[in-house]
Amino acid sequence: MKWKLTGRYLLSIVLIVAIVVFLNIAILFGLLINDRTGLDDVESNSGETFTRNFSTYLSLEDGEPVVSTAGQEALEQYGAFIRFLDEMGRVVSEVDAPSGLPDAYSPIELIQIYKYMDDELRLYFIGEYESYSYLIGVPEASERRVLFMLDEQAVLSYMSKAFLWILVVDLLVAALIGLLFSSRLTRPVYRLTERIQQLKRRDFSRSEPKRVGIYRPVFHDLNAVSETLTTYERQREELDDRRKEWMSNVSHDLKTPLASIQGYAELLDDDSLDEADRNQYVHVIERQAKYMKELLDDFNLTMRLQHGDFPLTLEETRLEPFVREVIIDVLNDPRFSDRHIEFEATEAATVSLDRHFMKRALLNFLYNALLHNDESVIVTVRVDEDVVTIQDDGNGIAESELPYIFERYYRGTNTDDARGSGLGMAISRDIIEAHGGKVKVESSQGQGTTIRIIFTP
Repeated sequence: MKWKLTGRYLLSIVLIVAIVVFLNIAILFGLLINDRTGLDDVESNSGETFTRNFSTYLSLEDGEPVVSTAGQEALEQYGAFIRFLDEMGRVVSEVDAPSGLPDAYSPIELIQIYKYMDDELRLYFIGEYESYSYLIGVPEASERRVLFMLDEQAVLSYMSKAFLWILVVDLLVAALIGLLFSSRLTRPVYRLTERIQQLKRRDFSRSEPKRVGIYRPVFHDLNAVSETLTTYERQREELDDRRKEWMSNVSHDLKTPLASIQGYAELLDDDSLDEADRNQYVHVIERQAKYMKELLDDFNLTMRLQHGDFPLTLEETRLEPFVREVIIDVLNDPRFSDRHIEFEATEAATVSLDRHFMKRALLNFLYNALLHNDESVIVTVRVDEDVVTIQDDGNGIAESELPYIFERYYRGTNTDDARGSGLGMAISRDIIEAHGGKVKVESSQGQGTTIRIIFTP
């Protein structure tokens, strides 16, 4: 994997260099072939162009060439002079020519001064007008005429070799630099890949590789992810253990009422039973069936809450009378008729509630306060605007157990009553949060528990 990554980076760099070389050569040839390049601006100001275009300033008078006034101004601006030659090379007229120049030029002399300038280093350009030739001389020319002798085949061969050498050298340099760069770049990438594979194998141990350069924050984040996954894995294992324990408890809880129902149902077949015993057995069967239904309802409700399948039927409800009715229902239960529940209320708010489910949530909190403490416990319920507080002076909850009381399938160590699904607290919290509220719990072992239900998000 490591060399595979290095090879890909190296190949990418070599290809980039090759493409750049080809593009540079293509641009060079394009500039040489295209006649509309930046060289046009240079040629437009050259002596050759000036000489070719100077014929526009010329005319014939009595058979001899004459320079117009505009032509004379152009010569002056360019710093040049002009001499007209007939077919024999004799000078017939001139403008602004310096003294000491010959009166005639042989073909060899014309070629000589055109190629190499004259003794005074004046640059000459040759033009033609009608049957005359003319020389334009520039004494202080900034241009220079350079002559080349080229063999096209030799030039082509040389350029081919030069291109080949440039390409080979560039590719070798690119390969060397690319190898060094790629090895340094792919080393941490390879380590990143290994680290991700490690996480994929569910190995969440930390890793602190050296010389990772710019990837150090990435490894830091991967270590943070590893720690988070470790926490999730531990929580998942704990949840699985609690789920297994819950399933075992519920299975046991279901077997007990089922055994009672089965036994009392068999007794009902006895024709010798009197009416009082028969009614007692029927009552036991009904009570056990009701308990089984409560267990199954809790399981069904927590599944619906967990998957968001929980439609609410909301209605505007004043908190004070609603909570008061819930407390009255608890005290009307024969199990809690002699318990001490105090109720306090100030100015209560009106909130949108699903009365059925919210009653279920409050009852779970109240039942927990009553069932998991001794009979002398005092439970105080206060309603203050949009906050409902349920406080008891009972056994309290151990600090180690406090983070788990809203976990599904969790039963605390102070839960003496084994009957129940272990879902009541989780169901109550989910119901309240479905209403847009939140639940806060404060408790210390031996000092009671306080539950605050806040309906404002």
